[in-house]
Amino acid sequence: MNLTAVNHAADNIRVLAASMVEKAKSGHPGGAMGGADFVNVLYSQFLITDPDDGKWLGRDRFFLDPGHMSPMLYSVLALFGHYTIDELQQFRQWGSPTPGHPELHPERGVENTSGPLGQGHTMAVGCAIAERFLAARFGEWLSHKTYAFISDGGIQEEISQGAGRLAGHLGLSNLIMFYDSNKVQLSTMVNEVDDEDVAAKYRAWGWNVLECNGNDPEEIAKAIAEAQGEKERPTIIIGHTVMGRGCVKADGSCFEGQCSTHGQPLSASGADYAATMRNLGADPENPWVIFEDVKALYEARREQLREIVKTRRAEQAAWEAANPELAKELNAFLNNKLPEIDWAAIPHKPNVASRQASADVLGVLAEKVNNMIVSSADLANSDKTDAFLKKTHPFVKGDFSGAFLHAGVTELTMASVMNGIALHGGVIGACGTFFVFSDYMKPAVRMAALMELPVKYIWTHDAFRVGEDGPTHEPVEQEAQIRLMEELRNLSGKPSMLVLRPADAAETSVAWEMAMENFETPSALVLSRQNLPDLPAASGNRFAEAETGCRRGGYVVVDEQQPDVILVANGSEVSLLCDVAAGIAEQGLKARVVSVPSIGLFNNQPVEYRQAVLTPGVPAFGLTAGLPSTLRGVVGSDGEVFGLDHFGASAPYKVLDEKFGFTVDAVKGRVLAFLGK
Repeated sequence: MNLTAVNHAADNIRVLAASMVEKAKSGHPGGAMGGADFVNVLYSQFLITDPDDGKWLGRDRFFLDPGHMSPMLYSVLALFGHYTIDELQQFRQWGSPTPGHPELHPERGVENTSGPLGQGHTMAVGCAIAERFLAARFGEWLSHKTYAFISDGGIQEEISQGAGRLAGHLGLSNLIMFYDSNKVQLSTMVNEVDDEDVAAKYRAWGWNVLECNGNDPEEIAKAIAEAQGEKERPTIIIGHTVMGRGCVKADGSCFEGQCSTHGQPLSASGADYAATMRNLGADPENPWVIFEDVKALYEARREQLREIVKTRRAEQAAWEAANPELAKELNAFLNNKLPEIDWAAIPHKPNVASRQASADVLGVLAEKVNNMIVSSADLANSDKTDAFLKKTHPFVKGDFSGAFLHAGVTELTMASVMNGIALHGGVIGACGTFFVFSDYMKPAVRMAALMELPVKYIWTHDAFRVGEDGPTHEPVEQEAQIRLMEELRNLSGKPSMLVLRPADAAETSVAWEMAMENFETPSALVLSRQNLPDLPAASGNRFAEAETGCRRGGYVVVDEQQPDVILVANGSEVSLLCDVAAGIAEQGLKARVVSVPSIGLFNNQPVEYRQAVLTPGVPAFGLTAGLPSTLRGVVGSDGEVFGLDHFGASAPYKVLDEKFGFTVDAVKGRVLAFLGK
């Protein structure tokens, strides 16, 4: 190791990071300056990647957890050639490729969107699982390391417990995490809020625990090398670092280790920016340079990597030649090509719960889709993901030949791990739990939507009809919450999430078909606990009608060309409206029944189609087991929606239907009153 050049490179990162924040008048310089030594050693000596192809399958991945330390990441990637000095100068500005917190851009070396602390390193756990899953199927030639960088804040976030437990339990020796332990937080010192023994905690979870001076490149390199040699356990390197390393006051006195450098420019923190630049060997009048010896250091590393990648690609080519069928399968995985599935032929018993219909589909997917991982938060036998499990076996330490992840009771961890699986590429992730517990998952669901990751969510027990478990387990507001994600637009201008609440078994099969084909956004299936009557089919082909209709978000189930009222619902309530329509027909009134499993998709349809379904001038009545606001945008301001404005209760679901007014007679009465009859 050329210590002079390596230390100069770390200081170069500090100079650029601090200058980015200073120019933007916003950001977090202190942590970036303290962590510079680790990322410098990692990128200049250890991380294997293709300098000319940022999406090369065999690359090591680096997951940044504390997104506020983005200046550190952008700076080291600039040394590596992925960002220009001009782009660094546009930090936090409109349209810049250097936003305040990193946003997914693997071509430039940004492997994950990060910001909410704790999720970044949990995604790394998912990435490490995906790597082991693929290596178990295609060989160790495609193995790689997953590196994560976590801060004091990420260690404290509750999700770190789930990530640490799971990685240790599975023995993910391909995962190496650097803990930037600088003892400083945004508004306090760490010892004011936390005095736990982090090393002991990770040892208890089965991790290999190393400690080093996180600002000493030789100690860092030794720790990384030792971690790379670990074959049984994930490794955490506890690097004791200094917040704001290199910061000085105007008189040259030390200003390191201060809270004030965490979240504001040096000029506002009490440090002196110009003096700090000089202390780090830069010209404060022109800090926007990459030092010549640093250029040489990183150019040499790029040339080394080109040779390494050349050898690795040759190994891959030899494997492909020797294993043409496996190579074809891997190529299909990487290019999101699904096998042929006869969705219409998936058998369902009559009138089953949509969770059971989902189980019927999952059993087929387990046999057909060889790159799918399904997980459950200790509810596999209730959310019916066990139908997938029965056709495979769960991951255990040392064996990733199965395809099921027992996540334990850690919904947020599970969802974030699924994001990491999706980020790796080549693997489809799906996870299940009760719909009410989607509340635990929403921070990771939001990140999946932001990154446009095709994770599949299986949320069962979709309404107050959970019954005897009572209001703690009965979702009332959850559908309205998750439907908001359908109103957000992604970068492609489409709804940021596909949310489907199917009304019967046929719609459930179609919902799964749509979810599996959707590689642009997350997909959610919201499924019933109780049995649902199969809906009528005017053509005699219920699946065909459901497929055509669901793909447009909403469609007519029971038609009347000149209806007196249009009855609108999704999920469990659609069959109830079919019975209501028959009931009001006895009084000479004609009703059209509309199922809207995806409100976002329906609202995206051409106005001509929407008006053909919801005829202007015909009053619309919506029914939902959740908040009335769920359907308000569908029925319009002149329509009426009946739903719940209160929590549920503990009782058999048929009793709750009666008490809450979800019987044929009760809803019929509300429709007639709405029509003034």
